[in-house]
Amino acid sequence: MKTEKEIYEIIETLKEMYPDAECSLDYMKDYELLFSVRLAAQCTDARVNLVTPALFARFPSLQAFAEADVDEVGEYVHSTGFWRAKARDMVACAQMLLERFDGKVPDNMEDLLSLPGVGRKTANLILGDIYGKEGYVCDTHCIRITGRLGITDGSKDPVKVEMQLRKCISPEESNDFCHRMVLHGRALCMARNPQCALCPLRSLCDYSE
Repeated sequence: MKTEKEIYEIIETLKEMYPDAECSLDYMKDYELLFSVRLAAQCTDARVNLVTPALFARFPSLQAFAEADVDEVGEYVHSTGFWRAKARDMVACAQMLLERFDGKVPDNMEDLLSLPGVGRKTANLILGDIYGKEGYVCDTHCIRITGRLGITDGSKDPVKVEMQLRKCISPEESNDFCHRMVLHGRALCMARNPQCALCPLRSLCDYSE
């Protein structure tokens, strides 16, 4: 496991490598990000960004989503996979947001987790990106790379990884750090054939030794 000094060096190197730590999903409204993250499950962000413009144009408000026919929503999101469950969750989520939360996306973990289709990864992303709070988004990139670096113990359990990161990555750094994990996972530290020889983190990485 990495020392506090080594983790600091990793964070600072990542900042130099990826100065713009932003979510790659396109959205204009808070609930659009919530729905886009749901669509991104088992799907690429790039594919989701191709689907959502038409989806959000057809259903331009939470009310429109809440009143939507699930099968019609499914037609718009079919190419993202698991479209029936995703369409059902979005419609049910819109209804709950209107009924329980006055049409606003909640700003706390407990309420976010009560929404259909929302797990800890999505909740953390919303808290970080929408509300500027701590956001420990443990997706496949974050889980893989923090394990390779030795920041975490190599666990594949998202909740365990999140709890380990909470102990060593400050809340202020958490959201950007996790976004940079995604960027690094796409650029160099791929699941297959990672480009270790090109990686500025090589000297700090357990995997490359």
